[in-house]
Amino acid sequence: MLRVLVLAVAMASLSAFAAEPALGHDLAPPGSFPGAAPGQTLKAATRAEPATTATPRADCGPGSRPEGALQGRVPAGSDQGFACNLVELGHEGRSGGFKVERYVDPAGHECAFYDTTLLFPTNALTLSTQPTGVAVLDMSNPARPVRTATLITPAMQSPHESLVVNRKRGLLAAVMGTPATAPGFVDLYDVRTDCRRPVLQSTSPVGILGHESGFAPDGKTLYATSIGTGQVTAVDVSNPKLPSTLGIYPYAVHGMNLSDDGNRAYMATSGEGLLIADTSQIQARKANPQMPIVSRLKWDSLTIPQNAEPVTIGGKPFVVEVDEYSATEPGGGVASNGPVVGAARIIDIADERNPKVVSNLRLAVHQPENRAAIAGDPGARLPVQGYAGHYCGVPQRSEPGIVACSFIASGLRVFDIRDPYKPRELGYFVTPPANLGGSVVPAERSNYAMSRPSFAPARGEIWYSDGNSGFHALKATNGAWPFAAGNSGGGRAPAKARPCRSRRSFVIHLRRGLRSARVFVAGRRVKVRRGRRLTARVDLRGRRKGIVKVRIVGRTRSGRRVTETRRYRPCTRRRS
Repeated sequence: MLRVLVLAVAMASLSAFAAEPALGHDLAPPGSFPGAAPGQTLKAATRAEPATTATPRADCGPGSRPEGALQGRVPAGSDQGFACNLVELGHEGRSGGFKVERYVDPAGHECAFYDTTLLFPTNALTLSTQPTGVAVLDMSNPARPVRTATLITPAMQSPHESLVVNRKRGLLAAVMGTPATAPGFVDLYDVRTDCRRPVLQSTSPVGILGHESGFAPDGKTLYATSIGTGQVTAVDVSNPKLPSTLGIYPYAVHGMNLSDDGNRAYMATSGEGLLIADTSQIQARKANPQMPIVSRLKWDSLTIPQNAEPVTIGGKPFVVEVDEYSATEPGGGVASNGPVVGAARIIDIADERNPKVVSNLRLAVHQPENRAAIAGDPGARLPVQGYAGHYCGVPQRSEPGIVACSFIASGLRVFDIRDPYKPRELGYFVTPPANLGGSVVPAERSNYAMSRPSFAPARGEIWYSDGNSGFHALKATNGAWPFAAGNSGGGRAPAKARPCRSRRSFVIHLRRGLRSARVFVAGRRVKVRRGRRLTARVDLRGRRKGIVKVRIVGRTRSGRRVTETRRYRPCTRRRS
């Protein structure tokens, strides 16, 4: 019943913003709002882009619970979940939403903030055990998160995707929102004094309409976005006790991020892809500030653009963008297990007037040829769930090294982006499946990873939330991340500086006298062929420097069990 309620409410709301952004412009023609660009006709460009193929999958080290043959698939019966080069340190709560934020206050208290509902108030059945609102966690021991408060002011009760922390000023903000829109009450809290006990500064209707948000890095301007009705509202929060509206702009924006100087906005927009906007007049507090568009970019697999994060890799500017859900055709409405999956991508913005996609971040389950086979998996039939993307986050903007993406039914996936032209998967964490929203009512148990993650880079930790199981603090293992000093990657390095990628693929002969055997290469089982002696192929192609373990578990003709471990170096030129 709860799943039906969520589906009905969400689909009714989604229909409001799955269309082209003309909806917002029809309600508010250009020039009718302060800051609009009258007569502007700049159209989104679709430029040549790389092939939409799955990203090379992770090599799972010791202690992993690898997924099956199809990258990203979580079929029925996967009751233990999967983990690859990530382990869980701590867990809190029974349901999660769209954002996890990390903040360390000047006194050294380390905190996490996460919204607890996917769609307020459809989790009413869990109110007795899981209150709605934004959870505040003391993370002094990541293995034992302690909830110190639950924020229940209007925007914190229903922030939708707007929860955000400004680290410079220690402000926690949210805009009251829903999938379509909601009255844009803005809640501002001081977390600088003691992040474990946020102090309310104000609740006021200055955001106009709400869904998502963006914060200028200097902490003086909060942007409220309403994709369903097509507005971006700039809010002056210089005085958090008395915020005020600076201007309203007719763009159907989902998520947005600002450049470090606050003069550029990178906006994910319905039907249009990426918009880069000039926000310098707002940042400078000009009278009647304008917000003209610098450029627009669409891509072949576009669904509903969710968020766009500016980063610098190898000294060159890029944007990491993610689309949510799937569609029947590019830019079409949300579909149940649709053949078009937006997933994520890296966009070169060195020429900000001519941005271009340079690589994709995708899983095998996102590929059209695999969609029919996975249609019956848990969660795959729900249009607002399934095998698709939702949010991505980076540890820092300058040389981030990795990006972690919540890929809904496929859990949290981590990608190496040191070479933005050739990303690869580093690891993943798929929680044991649970009921929708943590409900006690029986439902189709699945993953529901929707949140933008946060990071504790020095410790190799990634924090995220799952809609069906709450907050999870993870730690990278097997040397997957953080990267060793001097191994920062960064753009298209010269050939001599590139890490080795093996071309080795060879057949090994198992010991004589074995009746049967199982062979595992880096934890993954491979086929054993029969002949005069049992053999197996060891494929090290594409692997980097290091040692790969091959484990052999066999039975002799007398029934005795024998084991053997062999070690190979992927990049050596020696014969096997």
